[in-house]
Parts: sequence; structure tokens; C-alpha cells
Amino acid sequence: MKALIAYLSYSGNTKETAEMVADYLSADGAVTDMHRIGIDPPVDASAYDLIFIGTFTWEMGATPDEVKEFVLEVGYKPANVAVFGTGDTQFGGDELYCLAVDKLVTFYQSRWDGLKIEQSPRGSQEFMVKNWLEGVLHDVKSLT
Repeated sequence: MKALIAYLSYSGNTKETAEMVADYLSADGAVTDMHRIGIDPPVDASAYDLIFIGTFTWEMGATPDEVKEFVLEVGYKPANVAVFGTGDTQFGGDELYCLAVDKLVTFYQSRWDGLKIEQSPRGSQEFMVKNWLEGVLHDVKSLT
């Protein structure tokens, strides 16, 4: 399986989560390509069996412009998109927490719930990342 992990990170939390996703996928035998949204050149999304999009939530629940531009660069809605993101309940409370994740899951009509990480994926949240990925990979393997 070949997986793309496209992410946008300002504070480093989303990057750290993306790296955990890559490490787990690699350990499972997947070939992974990391793509820094807004920095790396455009990619051909059709070359991947699975696409992960990682984002943070901006301002009042907004998806960052760079992530929106990445969506436009892809040019179509792949059916194989899983979304993860980092957020902070301190700013905006529960109703805005990782809202960009929810918006992308809805936009792509992803078959997987989005993974939401409070700030950094370290500690007990590492288990959340692993558990979420196991669910995604189980579904992907059962479809093939």
C-alpha cells in the first residue's frame, strides 16, 4: 500500500502527529510519502492508495487557507481520504475544537471519523493515534 500524509503545521503538533502516522504505516509495511502543505510542490493524489490530511483549526473554527489550497490542487475528491488534526479546547471550547477536521471529513465524505488530538499527540494520545490508524487500516485491508 502507498500512502500520502499531507499536513499543515505551525506549532509542530500536527507535524508530530503526521510523523506518528507515517511511522505506524511504515511499520505496517506501507510506503509513505510526507507532504508539507504550502511548502512542498503539488502531488499526484491518484498515485496513492490512501491519503491522510492533517490540519489544525484556525481562528473561529476555520480550515487554514493552505489546506483549502491543497484541496484545490488535488482537483477532485478522492474516496480514500482520512483526516486528522490538532486543536486546543482552551480556545473556542468544544464546539470549535478541531472543527477543520470535521469540515474536511464532511467535504470528502470520508468513511472514517476524523482523529482529533488535543495539542500534542504525546502521552495517552499516542494510543488514540494508533487505535485510529488500526481502524483505518483494517477497513482498507477488508476492502481489498
